[in-house]
Parts: sequence; C-alpha cells; structure tokens
Amino acid sequence: MGSAGAAVEVELSRYDRQMRFAPIGESGQRKLEASTVLVAGVGALGSSLAQQMARAGVGRLRLVDRDFVEPDNLHRQSLYDEADAASSAPKALAAAARLRAINGAASVEPRVTDLSAANASELTAGVDLVLDGTDNVETRLLLSDACFRRGIPFAYGGATGSSASAALLVPGETACLRCLIGGEADAAPTANCDTAGIIGPAADVAAALQAVEALKWLTGNREALRRTWITADVWRFALKETRLPAARTDCPFCAPDRGAGEEPPGSRFAAAPPDTVVLCGRDTIQVATGRTVETDREAERLKERLIRRGCAIAAANRYLVRARTPEGASLAIFADGRVLVRGATEPADAWTICLKYVSEETMDEKEERVR
Repeated sequence: MGSAGAAVEVELSRYDRQMRFAPIGESGQRKLEASTVLVAGVGALGSSLAQQMARAGVGRLRLVDRDFVEPDNLHRQSLYDEADAASSAPKALAAAARLRAINGAASVEPRVTDLSAANASELTAGVDLVLDGTDNVETRLLLSDACFRRGIPFAYGGATGSSASAALLVPGETACLRCLIGGEADAAPTANCDTAGIIGPAADVAAALQAVEALKWLTGNREALRRTWITADVWRFALKETRLPAARTDCPFCAPDRGAGEEPPGSRFAAAPPDTVVLCGRDTIQVATGRTVETDREAERLKERLIRRGCAIAAANRYLVRARTPEGASLAIFADGRVLVRGATEPADAWTICLKYVSEETMDEKEERVR
C-alpha cells in the first residue's frame, strides 16, 4: 500500500468505533468527511454541537458567533476555559482553536459576526446543514428562512432551565419554523435564561438530539429521521414527541412546489438589520453603530476616547475593546461596529450610552471645539 493509501487508512481508523455502527459504516464516514455544516452560535448548544461534529469527522465547519467568552459561560459552554474568559476571547475564534486541536483534519472557518438579515444568505451559502445554537427567536427565524430558501435542513435546538427541545426541519417535507411558531410578533412568550436560568445537562441533551438527526441526514440515513419536535425535561425525566406537520402550500418559505434558491415573496433578506437587540440571559443590549474599527490605529483612538471620557479599559484585543463607564455600565465594542451594553434596561438607554462614550464626538465635545 502506498503512503497516500496508508494515510487514508490511518485517518479512517480514528473513526473505527463509529464505523462499526452499522447505519454509518465506511460509506457514511466518507459522507461526513465530504460535508459542510454551519454551527450558528457557539454558546451552550453550539459548543456541544461543534465538538460532536468535529469528533464525528465532518470535513468542514463554519462557526458564526457575535459574542466573547465570560466567566458565567463556563458552567455550560464546554469548549471554553478560564483563560478564554480572562482574555475576552471571541467565542468563534476560541471554539475554532479547540476544534482544530480535537481534529486537525477538519477545516474550521470562524466568523466573528452578528447573524442578521444582511448576511444570513451569505453565511448559509455552500453548507449541507445548519445547526441552531442561537438564543433568540428572531435569529432562529432568519436561519429557518435562509435554510428553506436554499433547500437545506435546519436543525432547531433550544434549552432553558432543565428543558431541552430539538427538531430537524427539512425543506419540501416539513413545515418551516415560521409556520410552527409564527413570526417574531406571533411567537408565544416563553421562559428564557433571564427568568428560568439553565443547567448544563439540558443544553447537552438538546445538542445531542440535534446532532443525532444531523448525523442521520449527513450519512444518508434519511429513513431513520424522527420527523418530530422533541421536548425533554432532564430534571423530571420527561420526554414528549410531536409529529411535525408537512410543508404548507400557502407558505412562501416551505411550500413544496417552490424551487430551492427561489426568493420567496416578502423575503426577510430585503429587510435591514435591527439597530438594537436584547440578548437572552445577559442583561445586555446589542447596538449596531455602523462604525467599524478596522485598524490598530482606530482601536487605539477608541481606547483613548473611552479613557478621556472617564471609562476604565477592562480588556482589548484585535476583535474587541471592553470598558466600564463611570456609571457602571459595561461596554464590549467589536471591530464590526457592534456594541454590547450591559447595564441598560431599554434600547434607548443603550443608544444613549453609546452616543456618550463610543461616538467619535459627543455634543459636549462639539460645543467645546466650536468655542
């Protein structure tokens, strides 16, 4: 056997126990190697999902996350450690580094960005399946819309308190997420991390339910798909399955006769991204300022500006600057122009804080310059 053949055998031997599982086998393993998966959000769900995909041998992983690692992430987000939290490492980058150490043969593409209506189409391009690791209805609906538009499966997942839920939504077969829960305004209010907290096992169970359906799809075991919405309470050890409805003929996203890639009427991809987003479980509001910090010099000017206005710099790296205002609000200012404001309860308050501390020139400074 030549050196190339030997290398292939050594690589495949890594997955020996997985290939011994009859539904996967060597054929399924090669399909995993040829697959590209988007993990949207690498927090509690996404950490587990990304790790399972890398360990299973998925060839290409695209990681999208807008956030950085904090100490209160560590009890449930398995890819990160205290050093990541201390350095305010962007989650997508920290996760990518761990995954490359887990499986050096996998191609891992980290994207430190906010998944929005402006980039959902681009971020889902060229992938075979999307794994939902997000924490809010708006982004999940965007992902579902993007997946059904492109004709690729969307593996929904959620975890709150001790409850886990998951469902694989398949274009042309099942209803889309928008049909199942309604739009942002229609979705019924539910408990979230702010009100109910979360325990690690709930996130791990949700991710496991998502991952096993993803493996079925990617390895060609379509007949084994559950085609159900599964809800489990790991504290009470309760499990419920509900059969997913078929795609609706009157839905612009999941109608079976709509071709993959066809733009639905009234598509959300034409909508502008929101200026502010309230983040789950964080007492934090994200503000999209539209002003990027692209060079080291711009980052230095930003830090100088914050210090001049009375802020204390907590951390800084090439992707973000963290600071605390004199009033006690915490700011995380990303290179792409997003600002996470912790300590503001209303979007208007978050905007005011950004105008006061992040803008290039405040009204007071402008008046002083004019004088």
